[in-house]
Amino acid sequence: MPIRRSQRLAARREAAFAALLVAPVLAWLGATLLYPLAVSLALSVENVRVIGSVGRFVGLDNYLSVLGSAAFWLALGRSVVWVVGNAVVQTALAMAAALVLEQSFPGVRIARTWIVLTWIVPTIVIVIVWRWLLSTSGGMINPLLIALGVIREPVGFFSTPASAMATLILINSWRWFPFIAVMLLAGLQRIPGELYEAAALDGASRFARFRRITLPLLQPTLFVLTVIGTLLSFNVFDIVWLLTGGGPANATTTLPILIYRTAFKGYRLSEAAAMSVVATVLLMGLALIAVRTLAPREEAR
Repeated sequence: MPIRRSQRLAARREAAFAALLVAPVLAWLGATLLYPLAVSLALSVENVRVIGSVGRFVGLDNYLSVLGSAAFWLALGRSVVWVVGNAVVQTALAMAAALVLEQSFPGVRIARTWIVLTWIVPTIVIVIVWRWLLSTSGGMINPLLIALGVIREPVGFFSTPASAMATLILINSWRWFPFIAVMLLAGLQRIPGELYEAAALDGASRFARFRRITLPLLQPTLFVLTVIGTLLSFNVFDIVWLLTGGGPANATTTLPILIYRTAFKGYRLSEAAAMSVVATVLLMGLALIAVRTLAPREEAR
């Protein structure tokens, strides 16, 4: 009994020490996450129009206005298209890159280092480069596509709603897929090589090994990346705003763009705060649903 009590006391001390170490981080997260959310909640029930002005309490009027606004639902729909498109393209590019970088070939270490270059380049640099590449006058993409016979005349990649959204998805995916590829590469390197050797001896093809071994064992990593990637993609503002400003004809006006316009262009700060609160609730609900339905489960023994 004395030994068990001493063990319990030691465990409690370790837990208290661990909590003490984590406390500053939790306090910082609370200050940077909970405080802005509390301010948004307070603003959303008032009628503040510009920063610094005093508003009066209006209750749920802003929420009723937001939920009854066609612009809000259209922006939410575009955000869904944006998130799904980015998830598909980023995952496909990242998986392909991770599978290549997992192989052994001359220069693989350099390739693994340089693949993160597009992820660390500042957004404004990416915007300038892609604007130049996609320009109808002097850009490199249009002449290349014409030389390959894909198109006959220069295309305005941001001139139509469909092409503008597709182009933004490709650019954003190009920027973020290296980060996902590095995470997937780490997951691939944790898979025992003996499994592939045994499957090869049994006559399994490369595709069968990928489907039966790689994908199942990567499922936990893919799940985490899917949830985090969805939340991050939903909140992307800079690339969309700098490249299209939400155009043409509001075709790329996702929810973050609409919130910004409402707050700082339409001077309806409280309504924008209500939109942000609704968006936060939707994202939290989506994350909870994903955790409950998509999280890998251990098979019952």
